[in-house]
Amino acid sequence: EVLLSIHPTSSIGGLALSMDPNTTLRVAALGRPFTLGKLYDCRQDSLIPGMTLWDHDDLEKHIVEKTQNYNDFEILASDSISEKLSSLNVEISLKASFLFGLVNISGSAKYLHNTKTSRNQARVTLKYEATTKFQELTMDHFGKGNVKYPDVFTSKIATHVVTAILYGAHAFFVFDCDLSEDESYQHFESNFRGILKKVSSLLLKNEGSLQMDNEDIKKVERFFCSFHGDFLLDKTPTTFQEAVEVFHSLPKRLGANGENAVPVKVWLLPLTSLDSSAAKLVRQISAVLVNESQSVLEEFNDLQIRCNYALRTTGQQFPLVGEKIKTFKKMCSEFKQEFQKNLAKKLPSIRGGGEEEAVLAEILKKRHSSPFNSKDLNEWMDCKEREIGTLKSLTNKMKNTKIVPSQTDLYKESLSVDHSVCFVFTSLGSDEPFLSALSDYLEGTTKPDDPQHSHTHDVEKEQWYASKEVADAMRNKAKLFSDFAEILQKIIADTFSPLILLFINTSLCVTKRHTHSLYLSIILKICLLHLHKCLFPQPKYQS
Repeated sequence: EVLLSIHPTSSIGGLALSMDPNTTLRVAALGRPFTLGKLYDCRQDSLIPGMTLWDHDDLEKHIVEKTQNYNDFEILASDSISEKLSSLNVEISLKASFLFGLVNISGSAKYLHNTKTSRNQARVTLKYEATTKFQELTMDHFGKGNVKYPDVFTSKIATHVVTAILYGAHAFFVFDCDLSEDESYQHFESNFRGILKKVSSLLLKNEGSLQMDNEDIKKVERFFCSFHGDFLLDKTPTTFQEAVEVFHSLPKRLGANGENAVPVKVWLLPLTSLDSSAAKLVRQISAVLVNESQSVLEEFNDLQIRCNYALRTTGQQFPLVGEKIKTFKKMCSEFKQEFQKNLAKKLPSIRGGGEEEAVLAEILKKRHSSPFNSKDLNEWMDCKEREIGTLKSLTNKMKNTKIVPSQTDLYKESLSVDHSVCFVFTSLGSDEPFLSALSDYLEGTTKPDDPQHSHTHDVEKEQWYASKEVADAMRNKAKLFSDFAEILQKIIADTFSPLILLFINTSLCVTKRHTHSLYLSIILKICLLHLHKCLFPQPKYQS
């Protein structure tokens, strides 16, 4: 009996490769329902349902099976797209399809979609993998004359057929912990990885359980677990202890004979090796373009994390700044989706020989010359983080003050006291030319040769928080306000109820040009005059 030739493909990093029509491909299953003899279209990396080459009973008679028992675990430190794809053995071509949104994944592969949401999030991932058996088809009767359904070749709907499958399972335990600003996530992750490695090694070897001291127990209890696996569980683990119990049970959950295993890797034979008229995979996308596309998507993921962190830590305190960051985040998400959609449209055509891969390079070039280029996006976010840092620094100097985010809240607070003193930030609602440029680009109202985009980020640097003179003046006024509040509370606490407010809004401003110094000076003069009248009333003379 003759077996199908199964061998990995070769690739050259920077070049688009023309495919040998007889080359067998090896791809990760990613939770997709592969079976022997199933048709596959490598142009779109998709299974073809409802069509086959051979009768099911014929296939069953020509399957060879070999036992291939193996299991192991690994601690993953990185949360990058590249590291995740590597953990599932995804090669460069399938990587492109996943990045561009062509592949529908399930099971353990959903781990690829689990990303950090905040900068202060410590993350450690435990990966379990196992294999049980290898199945492949024989070729002793699979010549062109033995094909039962030759219409498959003329339909051009598929390029390959599944001829071998490696069965097994993957599981990912993702442990996340939210840290305070003064905690080091590198130290926290390193310590947790050490604990996790010891526990996993002992459990996998059935050598008992690890004894932890109270400090380590407190650390692991802070982690929340999310599970992505090819196993059917009674209950999804959410704590460290539950995750340990599930991890210990995984080898048994595959079944005594591996009957619960799923495809983890498949081999694909080109249909052109059976009939030259069949559709074929003409070329693969170069690794350079795939990796560049990946970098773009990772940049947008990083920006999302920065936005989430900024909104989480300051969104309620400074709502006007928060609204700008929400708008920025939303537009970045819209652009990312459109970017992926454009790449996905071109990929199948390039692989089938209909277009050159230069069209992908053009999409990447267009993004680089747009307002959504990496430099401008990151510089705008840098500016917002600097503005937030400045605001936090100023508010921290003002002791015994209450932050009021809106005009409505200010009104409610003022009803409960006799008098109030406000420090008002008047520039937080100023226009953002860069956000307008992003919006215009998404709406298609931007002219391709419009030169303003290369300068929009410079405009942001000219705002109030970027000026040393303004920053120094603001610090001085903040100290003056804080000192005044302290004196006011000490001197007249028994006279009337004072309310010291930090008002984060612009609605009290006469014009957008009002400066903090001018507005604060006016307030303080009025308050000092009122205070003087309260403490030193004019004597009443009787006639």
